[in-house]
Amino acid sequence: MTDDKAAGRPKYRNFRKTGYRPVPGSGKPAGSGGSPEPEEAAETADAPKTAEAAASPEVSRVSESPEGPENKPVAVEEKPEPVGVPSPAPVVTATLPPPHPWQGPPRYPAAAMAAPGVPFMPWWRPPTTGAPGKAMAAGLVAGLGGAFLAVPNNGIGWFLAGLVGVGAVLFYAGKPTVERALWLAGALAFLAMGFLRAAEWVFPLSLMASMLCGSIAMAGGKTVRGLVFGALGVGLGGLRSIPWVAKGFRRRGPIGVRPFISVGVALVLLLIFGSLLAGADKGFSDFLEGLVPDLELDTYVQKTFFGVVAALGALGACYLVAAPPEIDEDAEVKPGSLRLKDYGLPVGVLVLLFTGFVGTQLAVLFGGEAYVMKTAGVTFAEYARTGFWQLLWVAVLTLGVIAGVARFAVKKTKQEQLWLRVLLGSLAVLTLVIVASALSRMWFYQQAYGWTVLRLLVASCEVWLAVVYLMVIASGISLRANWLPKAIVATGAAFFLAVVTMNPERVVADYNVSRFEATKKIDTYYLSQLSEDAVPALVRLPAHERSCALRWMKNRTVEQDWREWNLARHNAKASLESVAVTEVTCEGRYSQER
Repeated sequence: MTDDKAAGRPKYRNFRKTGYRPVPGSGKPAGSGGSPEPEEAAETADAPKTAEAAASPEVSRVSESPEGPENKPVAVEEKPEPVGVPSPAPVVTATLPPPHPWQGPPRYPAAAMAAPGVPFMPWWRPPTTGAPGKAMAAGLVAGLGGAFLAVPNNGIGWFLAGLVGVGAVLFYAGKPTVERALWLAGALAFLAMGFLRAAEWVFPLSLMASMLCGSIAMAGGKTVRGLVFGALGVGLGGLRSIPWVAKGFRRRGPIGVRPFISVGVALVLLLIFGSLLAGADKGFSDFLEGLVPDLELDTYVQKTFFGVVAALGALGACYLVAAPPEIDEDAEVKPGSLRLKDYGLPVGVLVLLFTGFVGTQLAVLFGGEAYVMKTAGVTFAEYARTGFWQLLWVAVLTLGVIAGVARFAVKKTKQEQLWLRVLLGSLAVLTLVIVASALSRMWFYQQAYGWTVLRLLVASCEVWLAVVYLMVIASGISLRANWLPKAIVATGAAFFLAVVTMNPERVVADYNVSRFEATKKIDTYYLSQLSEDAVPALVRLPAHERSCALRWMKNRTVEQDWREWNLARHNAKASLESVAVTEVTCEGRYSQER
C-alpha cells in the first residue's frame, strides 16, 4: 500500500498541473475507461515542449516508479499531431430547452443596435476647441455695452451699444471683407435712426432691420436657403455658443475664490469709506448721488435682459467666425418636373388676363377723368383709391408664381427654355405695367386727399417692387437666378433705409402745409398725431392751425438721461421755443371719405 501511494503522488501532482482535459480523438476525460493517465495526457498536450517535459523532475520520478500490473498505464494509440500546431479548444454549445406545450415560442431579446446619431444641422459643425479669450472678452464687452447703454426709448444709447458690439466682434474676427463691412455699416445706419428720428414706428422697424443686416453680415448667404439661415444665424450661434464658452472656461481650469474675495473686499471698502467721505462733505455727497442712479427692480431686469441679448449676439457672431456653416449654395439644385404642358396653360391664362387689364389701363390713362366718370360712375380720386391695394396684391402674388414656375419647370431642351422665357418674361413685363398703374393711382389719390405716412410707405414699396421685377426680367434672360434672392434682400434694406433717412413724417408735413397754402384744406387732427420729426414743417402754419397741430407736443418730455438724447426731439424743442402754441378749439377727426 505504501508503494502504491508513493507511485500515485507524482500522478496526482501531474493531474493538478494538467487539469481535467479531454483526450484528443476520444470524448472521454483523462484517466477513465482505458484512456491515458494524467502524466501521459500532460505529455500529449505538451508535445511541442518535449525538451521542457524531459527536464521536469516529476516526469523522471514517474519513470523510476516500480512497474506492476496495477500501476502500469494502459497505452492508447493516437495519431501523432504535427509539432508546433496547438490542438483546437473544444467548442461549448448550449441547448435550449424545448418549449412547454401550453406556452408559445420563447422570445429572446435581440441585441441592441445603436442608431447612428444625426446632428440637427450636419453642415454646421461645432468648433473642436473651446472659446478663446478674445471671444469671451468680446461677449463680455458687448454685454456690458448693451446693459448700460441701451434704453427703453429710442436714443443715442442704442447706436453706441451697437458700435461697441460691432467693435468687439471685429476685435475677434479681424479685418472684414468688403461685403461684410457693407452689411455691418447698414446695421449701424439703422441703429443711428434711433437718435436721428423721433417717430415711434421708425425705431422698432429699424432695430429689426439692423439685426437682420448684422446677422447676414456674419452668417452670409446668397440663395433662399442660405439667406434664411443668414437671417437667423447670429441667434442660433448665440445659443450654440453656450457650450463653446463653457468648454473654454473648463480648459482654463478652476478660477478659485481669490478674485471674488478681492472684489468683495473692494466693495466693502468702497462702501465704508465712501459713506464716511459723503457724510463729511455735502458737495462730495451730491457728486456720488449723481454717479449712482436710482435703480429699481424693473430697471435691473431690463438691464440684465439687454446685456444678455447683446452678449449672446456677440458670442453668436464669434461662433460663426470660429465655425462657419458649410452650406453648399453653389451645388446644382434638383431639376424640376413641371413640363411645358403642365404650366403652359395656367401661365398663358394669366398672360391673357393681364394683357386685357393693361389694355384697359391704357384707355384710362389716355381718357382721363372723363373716361372714368363715363365707365365707372365714380370720381377719379375714388377710382384710384379703390384699386390700389388690389393691384399691390396682384404684384406680390405674381412674383410668387414666377418664382415657383422658374424653380420647378423643366429646362433641358432649348425649346423648353425658350417657352419659359416667353411666358414668364411676358408675365413679368405685364406685371411691371400693373405696378406702374398702381403708382399712378397713388399719385392721383394723394392729389385728392394729400400724403400720409402710410401712403408714402406703400408707394415706396411699389417702387421697390418695380425694381424687383426689373431684376426678375434680367435673370430670365440667362435662366440663372442664384444672385437674385440676395439682391432682393439688399435692395429692400437699401430702400427702407432711404425712406427713413429722408424723414417721411417731415415730408408728409411739408407737403400738407404747402397744400394748405394753395387750397386752404388741411387735416390738423392727423398732423397732430405725428412726432417731433414734423415740427419744423408745422411751425409754418398760421397761429390757429399751428396750435391745433402742435397742442400735444408742447409739453411732451421724453428724455430722462443722456442716453435718450435724440436729434429730432432737440430740433423740435428749439423750433417750439420760437413760436407760440395756445389752447384753441380744434376740429375733430377728418370726417370726409379718405
